[in-house]
Amino acid sequence: MLPAYAMNVSPMIAELMSTGSRSTARIQLLDTLPKSLPYEVRVYRIEFDDRGAITETPADQDFLVFPPQGVVKPGQRQMIRVQWIGGTVDSSRGYYVSINQLPAPLVASEASKAKPVVDVRVVYHMKVLVTISPKGAVPKVKVIEAKPAMVDPDRAGGEPLPGIAVTATNTGQRHAMLAAATWTIDGKDKSGKPLHVVIPAAKMNELLGAGYLPALTGKRTFLVPTGAEFSNAPISVKFSD
Repeated sequence: MLPAYAMNVSPMIAELMSTGSRSTARIQLLDTLPKSLPYEVRVYRIEFDDRGAITETPADQDFLVFPPQGVVKPGQRQMIRVQWIGGTVDSSRGYYVSINQLPAPLVASEASKAKPVVDVRVVYHMKVLVTISPKGAVPKVKVIEAKPAMVDPDRAGGEPLPGIAVTATNTGQRHAMLAAATWTIDGKDKSGKPLHVVIPAAKMNELLGAGYLPALTGKRTFLVPTGAEFSNAPISVKFSD
């Protein structure tokens, strides 16, 4: 049986500043396998379309990563230092720092067995969301549409649940993490009675991940299961700490 993960990475989100002491993140890599874990680190600039689809562009030149590759022994940890070197920025940027397990070569003694061997290797990639922001930047988030929708909370083709589709924009110079907020949703149910749903940040984190909304021209639609069915009457969505 394969392990659930070959490695454990923390934190999964790092919000950095473009200058000063907060321009560096430290990411911990733990080898959970009973064998050594070879790895490498790559960096990608990320951009989202309004449906949440991601475009990744290689951007290793924007960060100094140390060590950029190595081998972690079973049960041991490696601290990876990620420092911004991309200069000043006018608005937030989003990146994935991808920590990739490298495939180990097949052991010679196993390859020389008499019976044919199918060499199946599973490698893992863990992506840390890293944001870079200028000092003093703030997000400006606005909900432009909220409507009823059937939502698959596991995104795995399971049984859809009643929920809402929320389209939000961000015109501020700083990104927003909508999963870090409590969502208060008000509307009416199918019978016309008031329907009030509050989803705490801890639950939103499970549903949306980070809920990352880029700066300046950020626009995304989030599908949120509510457990209750809203009607087509106007729906209000508010975010709070």
